[in-house]
Amino acid sequence: MKKDYEMDDYGVNNKMRLKIKLESKKHLHIPFNYNHILSSVIYNKIADLNLANELHSSTSFKFFTFSQINIQERKMVKSGFISKNGVISFQIASPNEYLIKSLVEGYLEDLQVNFKGQNLFVEKIELLPIPKFENEMKFKTISPIIIRTKKEIDGDLKTWDLNPSDPSFYINLEKNLVKKYNKLYDKEIATDNIKITSEMKFVKGKRIAIKKGNIKTYNKAFMMDIAIKGDKNLIKFGYDCGLGEKNSLGFGMIDLDD
Repeated sequence: MKKDYEMDDYGVNNKMRLKIKLESKKHLHIPFNYNHILSSVIYNKIADLNLANELHSSTSFKFFTFSQINIQERKMVKSGFISKNGVISFQIASPNEYLIKSLVEGYLEDLQVNFKGQNLFVEKIELLPIPKFENEMKFKTISPIIIRTKKEIDGDLKTWDLNPSDPSFYINLEKNLVKKYNKLYDKEIATDNIKITSEMKFVKGKRIAIKKGNIKTYNKAFMMDIAIKGDKNLIKFGYDCGLGEKNSLGFGMIDLDD
């Protein structure tokens, strides 16, 4: 494995984002809905088992997110994708520095990963540098955003997926980001400290199945461009934790829009 890390505390200090590259000895099949598989891979690599159990059992915010899988050489088939060279990669981010350290330790202790019954080798670990945060920045999603609201339909209050053409989409993103920040840091920052918009340069909706036990639900999520203006600490937190809901299931991860 190419060692793209430093050995002072695994080089994690001030680096809150990992890029993991995995390799199979043969063609690798990735189903369309793989979020629960990748989530399991991540939990199984947290070296601190108490932390892993605490996060897995928590019904509150878990304060980490991960990207979609990047497949270098892919072929689409009826049931998903085939990685023709067996190589895939993905990113993990969190404002919890200890979690990132524990993940690095877990990947270094065991270079094997079980992906849907297939053994993959950890070919590369990168600790990605933190960008310079400004009061106004542009991003792109590297995993789709889910944000919802409650609507009364036929007399019943139901959960409804919002879309980027609805102003409530951005208002609820702001509320969600501030709520998570205040929860983690025990603050009382107001939502007027942040403004989230989109130029709608590219917006792609995805219908994604989320599996929990034997129950499967479907959500509408969006890959898109995002602009954030306001408190730099909140912007950095959104970069580390993810925007919107279900971040720990692989939703809402953003990267700089170059």
